[in-house]
Amino acid sequence: MSRNSKQDPGRRSFLQTSGAAFGLFVSEAFANAQELKPKAKAKVATPEAPPTPVTCAVIGAGDQGREILKALAALPGADVKMIADSYAGIHKRALERHPKATAVEDYRKVLDDKAVQAVWVATPTHQHKEIVLAALQAGKHVYVETPLAHTVDDARAIAQAGLKNPKLVFQAGLQRRLNPLEEHVFGFFRTGVLSHLAMGRAHWSKKNSWRKAGGTPEREKALNWRLDKKISPGLVGEIGIHQIDIASLFLRSKPAAISGFGAVMAWKDGREVADTIHCTVEFANGFHYIYTATLGNSFEADRDVFQGSDAAIMLHKDRAWLFKESDAPNLGWEVYATKENLLDETGIALVANATKLLDEGKDPSENRDAYTKGPTFYACETFLNAVRGKGKSKITSGPAEGFQATMVALKANEAITTGNRVVFKNEWFNI
Repeated sequence: MSRNSKQDPGRRSFLQTSGAAFGLFVSEAFANAQELKPKAKAKVATPEAPPTPVTCAVIGAGDQGREILKALAALPGADVKMIADSYAGIHKRALERHPKATAVEDYRKVLDDKAVQAVWVATPTHQHKEIVLAALQAGKHVYVETPLAHTVDDARAIAQAGLKNPKLVFQAGLQRRLNPLEEHVFGFFRTGVLSHLAMGRAHWSKKNSWRKAGGTPEREKALNWRLDKKISPGLVGEIGIHQIDIASLFLRSKPAAISGFGAVMAWKDGREVADTIHCTVEFANGFHYIYTATLGNSFEADRDVFQGSDAAIMLHKDRAWLFKESDAPNLGWEVYATKENLLDETGIALVANATKLLDEGKDPSENRDAYTKGPTFYACETFLNAVRGKGKSKITSGPAEGFQATMVALKANEAITTGNRVVFKNEWFNI
């Protein structure tokens, strides 16, 4: 599941932009922040040749499947030939963006089509293993949503199959790893601008029952798989996996232990899967990361916050800010920074692709949304380019990363549902 979303209008009411435009990039060689002043003239861009077409198919036309279809419709060269979903009633809606595609109920028809090069698997989590293994066996490049599976054993089997087929591109749907904003913020972590990390926290809030109505009891049961405790990874598995994975990526560390609890607080409809959860992820050196999620209220949507002795960083939807402590050393480039007032704090706006905007002769502070097409878009773009033989090394969410994120999320769900503290063993991370 993706947390892909757009800026909410309410937040604009308490953000006022001020200051001059600035660009910031992180040197890969020295991991050192440097300022870039606006260019007087934009560089003349060399026209790029149209990308090589890739014949695609999407298996699973639910919410995330349609999000993928939306992204593919905006990507040149993404030729969607087939859409597969076992429920024919959803086909018409799925074909709205790709009217030339063929809709089928049996995903095996997709795999039998020799013309299909790449498939996206966006079915319910517990169905991933069968489809992914069959797709790889059929010689298809595979993009599979995360979590990879609803059990650790199934997730490991998927990752092993991905590794055993090095000629095929395998990408796990950890979309935030390939989002320019998160990549930009990760660069700040590498500079050590936060100094000594003190704490980290994240939350996800949305008023949504997760319950869907179906025309028949069978259809309703199929639609509500997330409410079936036998196969559902819960809120932390379906949603929290992305934010906990980003924390591990930023910290460059694997969790050491997880504890948590959950309850049905908002939707008293007989469900057994918690609609509100809390968990604490323990990392090395005593660092604790707090994660909460609820289906009972949408206040604040989703946020990620990391606090250090010199500064804090906050990510919210498609924006990010750096908040300096009053006694923090002068970084030198603040005078060029775009500053925004956020409640009682003043944050320095972190603009993804600021260097590129400056090269185009644009003011980053006035063009912050130029490269915010959503995590799913950029993840699909990376996958397509890898299928074309370009930039496979840029995939930072391959079999190993997909498995490890899934394993951590499933163990977090175990801690929440049992109330037991789960201590990770090093061998658990092995594929």
